[in-house]
Amino acid sequence: TPWLELAKLSGLGREHYTGKPIENAFIESFNGKMRDECLNENWFVSLEDARRTIEEWRIDYNENRPHTSLGDLTPNEFKNQVTR
Repeated sequence: TPWLELAKLSGLGREHYTGKPIENAFIESFNGKMRDECLNENWFVSLEDARRTIEEWRIDYNENRPHTSLGDLTPNEFKNQVTR
């Protein structure tokens, strides 16, 4: 894409390229789950309440929930399996 060409010329890496939603299915899947399971399900009464609730959801998502991309293992189970 033209943006990537410009980024290469200016020394920026791909990590600075946000891209189109269809170009990163993993983040779009995560965004959809977060929106459906956390943001749409909670009424935040303050910024602190939002931060706490989102952090609780993030920890559950990252540590306790099985992921199909990890063979239906939780991230911790997958990490333990790989590091043996």
